[in-house]
Amino acid sequence: MLTRIDHIGIACRDLDKTVEFYRATYGFEVFHSEVNEEQGVREAMLKINDTGDGGASYLQLLEPIREDSPVGKWLAKNGEGVHHIAFGTADVDTDSEEIRAKGVRVLYEQPRTGSMGSRITFLHPKDCGGVLTELVTAAGPDAH
Repeated sequence: MLTRIDHIGIACRDLDKTVEFYRATYGFEVFHSEVNEEQGVREAMLKINDTGDGGASYLQLLEPIREDSPVGKWLAKNGEGVHHIAFGTADVDTDSEEIRAKGVRVLYEQPRTGSMGSRITFLHPKDCGGVLTELVTAAGPDAH
């Protein structure tokens, strides 16, 4: 089922300033950046390390491009900080259905497109100990 911690999502108000903090403080560099219109965010993926399953672990810095986006609403309510944790899986479709069958609410009926062409879905935080949880299947071996 789940093979790694794919990333930890961190909501921020100023992506460039936050990237610079992680670069100056920890030496992390931007591996990938994009604007995801569907999710309403501008994001930067900072690669932390490679993992044993051929993937990698990242910090995902998220700046909302719209106040009404999920991250924009979350940021207005909670302020900057950890937004979600994401687990890597080889098959987000199968794993999300198995988790749904265990009584956990899956927020998307069908997985959507995420960072770097991945396929993603989210699990309701009220069913996951207060933690918004994402499941991620990477686009392919060239994606990481």
